[in-house]
Amino acid sequence: MGSMRTWSLAAVAGIFVVVVAHQRSSADTAQSASAPVAATVVPISPAPAAARVTGLPDFTQLVAESGAAVVNISVTEKPSKSGMGQGGDEDPLSQFFHRNMPSPEKTPPSHGIGSGFIVSADGYVLTNAHVVADASEVTVKLTDRREFAAKVIGVDKRSDVALIKIAATGLPFVHFGDPTKIKPGQWAIAIGSPFGFENSVTAGVVSATGRTLPDDSNSSYVPFIQTDAAVNPGNSGGPLFNVDGQVIGINSQIYSRTGGYMGMSFAIPIDVALSVKDQLLKNGKVNRSRIGVAVQDLSQPLALSFGLTTPHGALVSAVEPGSPGEKAGLKPGDIITSVNGRNIDHSWDLPAVISQLTPGSEAKIGLWHDKKATDVMIRTVLLEDKPAEAAKNAGEDGGGKLGLAVRPLKPDEQQELHTKGRLVVEDVTGPALAAGLQAGDVVLGVNGAYVATVADLKREVARAGHSIALLIQREDAQIYVPVDLG
Repeated sequence: MGSMRTWSLAAVAGIFVVVVAHQRSSADTAQSASAPVAATVVPISPAPAAARVTGLPDFTQLVAESGAAVVNISVTEKPSKSGMGQGGDEDPLSQFFHRNMPSPEKTPPSHGIGSGFIVSADGYVLTNAHVVADASEVTVKLTDRREFAAKVIGVDKRSDVALIKIAATGLPFVHFGDPTKIKPGQWAIAIGSPFGFENSVTAGVVSATGRTLPDDSNSSYVPFIQTDAAVNPGNSGGPLFNVDGQVIGINSQIYSRTGGYMGMSFAIPIDVALSVKDQLLKNGKVNRSRIGVAVQDLSQPLALSFGLTTPHGALVSAVEPGSPGEKAGLKPGDIITSVNGRNIDHSWDLPAVISQLTPGSEAKIGLWHDKKATDVMIRTVLLEDKPAEAAKNAGEDGGGKLGLAVRPLKPDEQQELHTKGRLVVEDVTGPALAAGLQAGDVVLGVNGAYVATVADLKREVARAGHSIALLIQREDAQIYVPVDLG
């Protein structure tokens, strides 16, 4: 299978823009089969009327009432310092985009298109950050063909939300829905300007909620709404409506091999966008919280190693010195299961939940610690511009004995490797090799217990059952690796 790419939806000079993340695609097909069996026929009561599909909905009234609040946005990009235009040499389309282009000093300004929607009668408009972030000029065109020069009030790249303002009053504006009430299977309607075709309407269903698309730091602060409503480059920043004509999200990204729509689009929940809008309007920037831990997702072998029957929660693989997490007593091997009563099912849930808290506020963290459930209070701090990088997920488990050859690290080696670990892997065989361990990995702990000597390692492995969670340091990242001992 080829790799899948996440594309932003703005179109620039007829060329699709940035690849945000690379993902491996899953199997394209799934097979199921059933064989006829003898059965007794039992009368079944009719399903409730609300559960039946009685016909396709008519969206004409929704479009008539809300469509006028959707705007077309055109931008003139700031000149690139390298004169290379969008994407630079890493852009997979650069060979087409830069072919036969003039020299950098003569490169004309590039132009882009996107969408947005009016959120108040006095001219405030929400759109995507990637639509206007690098713009020198922004023009908003209404459905009545009036055009206005827009001022960028603020841009938040982490959430991909931007707030702009036009000098007009008495404008039509949208109404907002509650994203927490969205369920997969509900109708979703997108309005925007795909490829410049203004006020195009497409419809589909909500495919899933709480989707996470990793950013450049391997963490995410937006629980995306996934839909199959057709969106394409130029739809960026446009609204996603429910059947009641309420905006539930901002269309932001698509998954595609080609840069065009392939059945999967992602929208920023409107509650996240409105929180960003309010902070941009008040402070000109967005403040987020952090607790100073790196986490990874739990596989079944890792969950069993820590005494959990089912994998859920965010496994702490590293705790930043002096961070709120360290002050609260968090340690590698702890599993964060909730924040202020909100369940954390996957590792990517944690940054999204923590970041929405007010910096300096206290949060009640549910933990699985030493194979027991407990709670701790953590006072958050401000998330700085460069967040801590989350640990990558571990490899698959193997079988048999551990299969590690280790030796003590010398003090100068510890300093060179920037590690507190005392044991370095020299050779890997058997289950450790199958689990993805490598020569040069520094062994830090087993099942949450710190190991400083070969004797410590042997003791903790002997205490373990059929599987262990081995904490290692590889380069600058700490990760747990599940190893099946058979």
